[in-house]
Amino acid sequence: MQMETEVRMKELVQRLNEASERYYNGQDEIMSNYEWDALFDELTKLEEQTGVILPDSPTHSTGAQEKGGERETHEYPALSLAKTKQIAELVKWAEGRPVFLSWKLDGLTLVATYDQGKLTKVLTRGNGSVGTNITYLAGAIYDLPLKIAYQGHLVVRGEATISYTDFEEQNAMMEEEEDRYANPRNLASGTLSLDDPAKVKERKVHFNAFTLVHVDEPMVPWGERMEFLKKQGFVTVEYIKTSATELPQAVQQFTDKVEQGEMDIPVDGLVICYEDTEYAASGSVTGHHATRAGYAFKWEDTVAESTLSYVEWSCARSTISPVAVFEPVELEGTTVSRASLCNISEMKRLGIGDSGTKIQCIKSNKIIPKVVGVLQKVGQLEIPKVCPACHAPTEIHVSKGSGTETLHCTNPACPAKNVQKFTRFVSRQGMDIDGLSIQTIIRFINQGYMKDFADIYTLSTYETEIKELDGFGEKSCDNLKASIEKSRQVHPANFIFALCIPLIGIDAAKKILKATGWKGFVERLEEGTGFEDVDGIGPEKSGSILTWYEEAGNREVFQKLLKVLAVEQVEPATNENGSLAGLTFVITGDVHSFKNRSEFKAYVESQGGSVTGSVSKKTSFLVNNDVESVSSKNKKAKDLGIPILSEDDFINRFGK
Repeated sequence: MQMETEVRMKELVQRLNEASERYYNGQDEIMSNYEWDALFDELTKLEEQTGVILPDSPTHSTGAQEKGGERETHEYPALSLAKTKQIAELVKWAEGRPVFLSWKLDGLTLVATYDQGKLTKVLTRGNGSVGTNITYLAGAIYDLPLKIAYQGHLVVRGEATISYTDFEEQNAMMEEEEDRYANPRNLASGTLSLDDPAKVKERKVHFNAFTLVHVDEPMVPWGERMEFLKKQGFVTVEYIKTSATELPQAVQQFTDKVEQGEMDIPVDGLVICYEDTEYAASGSVTGHHATRAGYAFKWEDTVAESTLSYVEWSCARSTISPVAVFEPVELEGTTVSRASLCNISEMKRLGIGDSGTKIQCIKSNKIIPKVVGVLQKVGQLEIPKVCPACHAPTEIHVSKGSGTETLHCTNPACPAKNVQKFTRFVSRQGMDIDGLSIQTIIRFINQGYMKDFADIYTLSTYETEIKELDGFGEKSCDNLKASIEKSRQVHPANFIFALCIPLIGIDAAKKILKATGWKGFVERLEEGTGFEDVDGIGPEKSGSILTWYEEAGNREVFQKLLKVLAVEQVEPATNENGSLAGLTFVITGDVHSFKNRSEFKAYVESQGGSVTGSVSKKTSFLVNNDVESVSSKNKKAKDLGIPILSEDDFINRFGK
């Protein structure tokens, strides 16, 4: 029996470590968190029964080592926290002392070091003792200050996260299924392994500070340390002060936020820590856990059994992804009837069958519905032979790296390839249509409701069918209809942006309209005279506009849209007598009198001036509230003899 137990323990260690390595390196998952927790709990019990802890046991390690990048030893080891699913254990650990409760964010832990007010180093957590140096990506991580007021030596730990909203948007934009990620945590991990800061910034990774590891001053209570971080410009994890007697209510307060859908940042539990930081630091180290550093709480997954009704296949870009549709079940306070199955490989791993298959479901982190097991397989699931969006033949792709099987459409002109363009068309800078999320766009394309932009304005034809779709009802359908109707009145700059003309963003559109007006823009399109004469456009952008319009499909959609939209008749700018006429400004840094730089820019343009993004010989003034800054823009302005004004200087000189 002892031998059988040790064989099982070795198997568990191997499987858990393999899953962890993939998890921490942003690779395809081989098991869900629910499965991982179950195996981890089994291993823990076996270790307690036998008194044997095998080498590399995940119960005594802080995580897998990331791949790639330069390794560096942490100044202060990033030890892991003991975990529990029992609130009673949290109460016992609190020992009647004041404690703080905060979120356990589901991302990638980073350690940032500052000296003399400057960020000098960023390390990933790695295995707790050694991390990967990613300082070169610091400027691409949102909410990670590059400079702080504190001039001493400061070390802060935080979580790099990607919101669910940004995760869905980024994932939907990835061309190949094998490039996509299973969850926001994996996307954050994969993103911070990239070499290109520009690509990292596009994915919107945010830094959330969760503990101040070191400052040169004497230790102060935990709450004061967090307030100190806020004053330095850090965005901190949400936290509240509580006590052992109030902990159950505090935990429920946080739990309610998750269950009610208030959390866009992924979380996988909660953390408590002592207010008394000196007492917390006096604990011992057991395995890789600091006994008083904190205690993590993970929610017990609620498992529901259901029956598979069918698998819905939807095409986004060229990839056709499966979604399980099953008999509605109650999970974490909501009714659930759909869950993504990711790809063919995941369906095979789970053993998904045909209609009638008995399945197990959970809501991962109380948010994302997930099929975690098959209780009874019925029949064999058939993989679609044709694309649901265009009915062209499908083919199965096998990823060279992971061997993941995904289904693809073979039609290069499939309308589902335009998901990214539809997303831009309905965006706030475009037509500003609420209710058409990426997932909704994908569904409507696959239902055959939309093939081009103009089809959005005939969606009412399918009103009855839309109301019957899962997730849609009378109210959501009416709200979408109202938003579409509202968008028919549009400013031409937003309309031009929405058309998805390569190289033409909202600023370029405004420059063109300032020079030509809306009527002049349309006339130049039809005549093919171009826009090279417009300041800030030039031959490349002008050529891009004309090439776009020369394509028959684009021209046809443009004309169809003009018939259903009321585009504001903007005239060319003629404010030659404005107070800023003939002047060119560069605006940088934070502003305080204007709401933001966009409002500042709009004011300058309303007075006949222009705003550019970089300092050159043509620049009249650089506006920077940090007049003495040693930034590159200030330096260049001084080298060229261009006056540098603060915002107050600008207002005193030119008014507001």
